[in-house]
Amino acid sequence: MNYYVGLDIGSSTIKVALVEVESGKSLAVVQEPKEEMSMLAHENGWAEQNPLDWWQYICTGIKRVKKENNISETQIKGIGISYQMHGLVLINKHGDLLRQSIIWCDSRAVQIGENAFRNIGVDKCTTHLLNSPANFTASKLKWVKDHEPDIYDKTYKFMLPGDYIAFRFSNTINTTVSGLSEGVFWDFKNDSVADFLLEHYNIDKALVPDIVETFGVQSLVDEKGASESGLAVGTPIYYRAGDQPNNALSLNVLQPGEIAATGGTSGVVYAVTKNLSGQESTRLNNFAHVNYSKENKTIGKLLNINGAGIQYRWLLNNLSVDSYEEMNNLSSQIPIGSDGVCVIPFGNGAERMLNNKQIGTHILNINFNNHHKGHMCRAALEGIAFSFVYGMEIMTSDSIKPSVIRAGNDNLFRSEIFANTVSSLLEKEIEIYDTTGAIGAARAAHLHKGDFETFGKMIMTNDYRMTYKPSKEKLKYLRAYNNWKKELAIILNK
Repeated sequence: MNYYVGLDIGSSTIKVALVEVESGKSLAVVQEPKEEMSMLAHENGWAEQNPLDWWQYICTGIKRVKKENNISETQIKGIGISYQMHGLVLINKHGDLLRQSIIWCDSRAVQIGENAFRNIGVDKCTTHLLNSPANFTASKLKWVKDHEPDIYDKTYKFMLPGDYIAFRFSNTINTTVSGLSEGVFWDFKNDSVADFLLEHYNIDKALVPDIVETFGVQSLVDEKGASESGLAVGTPIYYRAGDQPNNALSLNVLQPGEIAATGGTSGVVYAVTKNLSGQESTRLNNFAHVNYSKENKTIGKLLNINGAGIQYRWLLNNLSVDSYEEMNNLSSQIPIGSDGVCVIPFGNGAERMLNNKQIGTHILNINFNNHHKGHMCRAALEGIAFSFVYGMEIMTSDSIKPSVIRAGNDNLFRSEIFANTVSSLLEKEIEIYDTTGAIGAARAAHLHKGDFETFGKMIMTNDYRMTYKPSKEKLKYLRAYNNWKKELAIILNK
């Protein structure tokens, strides 16, 4: 039997998946380390990690998955890589790391990006970059140039986290168009590296890695990579993408109108379109999707909701309840609209879709005589669901016409109340799949053969679990949602 290995390089853990080449069936997913990885924060708002830690845990995970499943390195026929987006890794000409990686949640470059957006011009940024430069990788590189000039002067290439891991396997430096776009280094109008942004930041274009296709032989494991990882020399790296485009791929979200939704600690709505619109570029992000090409300009439009599952977990920790199941049972006893109780769930920092306002969480309209923790639980689920729908309204105003919504079987979408609320208000079915980013990355290695139809069938055969359908009680959901929007408007206009 032959297998592909999929890697999911998160900021909390590394996941390594093993799938069968022909069937796409997942055999195992292991996680390293068992506890969450730490982050360095030298100042408030900073977040850094050591890329050597990622590599160490990847090597440990690969060896573990081989041992636990009794397979040899020669049975592993390819590698797929998913990675935390927007990180910055710098190496010198010898391939040595020059500093810790500035990762996705680090906010030190916010002002640099805002200044560039204003000085380059809103119209040019939105038509060429489809985004504000904001706090993305290019702005982080500019921060290094301004504040650590000795490190910048020694830099041979910048990389995204997945690029660095591919380099450790193969001693080959390259990246993808999708990767460059997530760092806001890509000019969509000219289909080239965004020279004007590099010139504005006074960044040397020679620092940009070579560009390879998202699917195909990107590089081969060399002797050093093989000895450290436990893979065979010559094993090809077939695929690489940031975590959100990869999560969409894992759900077979590839065509315009298809939407991938994630309901974890934060919430993500990722919609595919071929409309190169950047009119909501300050509230939404636009990246080259995994199947982007000059002939097929497929864009992934990403909406992030910080205040999602983290709020429901906060309630679990602070109410007298023992489990999410108990919270869901309490919620199910409360009618749609939570008898007027309203939760505004934005308590996890600034919300991009609210124009980076930090409004916090608000629990409104509680009557001490009538309401109890069941109302709190239902209102929390509804509030998070309403924020998803609110975000979809922003997407719809920016050219998205949803046809199908697919979601992973993660914590929020396990809740019937949450999923039914979203489905009913959007009047769309929500298909639920039991998959992970690591499994998706492993299967994506098979796409070097170009067979997307078989890839989609693998997902349906192995992962499909159920479909939520819109409720006939939409008017009740709509009434509750409109009340929620009125409360949100009052807060936003203060």
